[in-house]
Amino acid sequence: MSTIDTLDPRRNLSRAEPHVVIVGAGFGGLAAARALRGSGARVTIVDRQNHHLFQPLLYQVATAGLSPADIAAPIRSVVARHERTQVLLDEVTGVDAAARRVRLASGATLAYDHLVVATGARHSYFGNDAWEEHAPGIKTIDDATRVRRDVLLALERAETERQEDLPRRAEHITFAVIGGGPTGVEMAGAIAELTRHAAEMDFRHITRNCVRIVLVEAGPRLLATFPESLGVAAKRSLEELGVDVRLDGRVTDVTADGLTVNGAFLPTAATIWAAGVQASPAARWLDAPADRAGRVLVQPDLSVPGLPDVFVVGDTASISRADGRPVPGIAPAAKQQGRHVGRVIAARIAGRPTPGPFRYRDWGSLATVGRSHAVADFGSIRLTGLPAWLLWSTAHIYFLVDFRSRFVVGVNWLWSYVTFRRGARLITGLGSADRAGAAPDAALPPLRQVG
Repeated sequence: MSTIDTLDPRRNLSRAEPHVVIVGAGFGGLAAARALRGSGARVTIVDRQNHHLFQPLLYQVATAGLSPADIAAPIRSVVARHERTQVLLDEVTGVDAAARRVRLASGATLAYDHLVVATGARHSYFGNDAWEEHAPGIKTIDDATRVRRDVLLALERAETERQEDLPRRAEHITFAVIGGGPTGVEMAGAIAELTRHAAEMDFRHITRNCVRIVLVEAGPRLLATFPESLGVAAKRSLEELGVDVRLDGRVTDVTADGLTVNGAFLPTAATIWAAGVQASPAARWLDAPADRAGRVLVQPDLSVPGLPDVFVVGDTASISRADGRPVPGIAPAAKQQGRHVGRVIAARIAGRPTPGPFRYRDWGSLATVGRSHAVADFGSIRLTGLPAWLLWSTAHIYFLVDFRSRFVVGVNWLWSYVTFRRGARLITGLGSADRAGAAPDAALPPLRQVG
């Protein structure tokens, strides 16, 4: 097994410098790297993708509101000015904590003095992993473009159905979202807008009344982590968009043709999963204690018990606030944790006292419910409607990595808001089976009257 040497001969680096390995270039990993800039440490970022992804806006890619390039940036360009930071495109498969080495999918190992694990989370199907094939979640650009393809293909097929197959056409334009948290609410609202407003401008045989969106939530209300009044407001906004919200909905099966909810089968053109996540296998790599979701139970400084030079941040870490409530798995929390760990490591390298225990600053919770509708919880202040949506938009644009992304997203959103048009309605990755079944022009149903 080979060992990777990350020294760059073009830079003034030395093996005597402490080596910090950061696994994952998400919000937490990049925040740690930035906090280590100027610390005198040699930093290596390992990620299986070459880009940093702004996951909170992935659903906008899935519903053709944004293109993938608008919410992603190459990792190398993000840290280009970090003289002692290098990027390695590889996947971590394990950690040898005793030898202080990271095992890589390429077969090599990477030695470290300090290790930061920021590997995020993946979808949880609660023991029904076979459902993933038919109800994809959205964690990567590939996931988002697959959902976008499924939704747009369903509209195309409905447009070309033969007139005698009208019941089948109804099946083609029924979409289901499983999970009533922020991701599910945002996805359902975005699909409703895409299909009922923008798509109506492009198609001639389907209208907004042909499209059905169903949001299934197992609990008694939407947005369970928000105050109840905001969950009620979100439900009302979704219903105004035409979304069929089904609370206390127990999903028992998901197939290529639809899903079974409370014993009744619902045929769908596309089903999207937004019901749960589980941590990466970091706890197993480190032989560390974990909670039920697989997150590592970390120390107050975010280090792993018994491994003071190994830190875990973001969705992979489980830590509580001062009031006993868990720190949420959201981007601001991951960034705060990454920044804290970077400062702890930098202080150790410099021989200074380390910062105190990690303390999460809660800046509030936001969720959008379609065009110009959102909910915002800032503790004593709660907002709904357009003011909340403006805050949501500003916050998300601010957290994008670079100025170009912020500018592009801002312009695209403004254009979409004013015109109802979306510039990313591209169907990519089509196979021959996807193209099959289109009806000839002579078999199309009559054009609907326009004007």
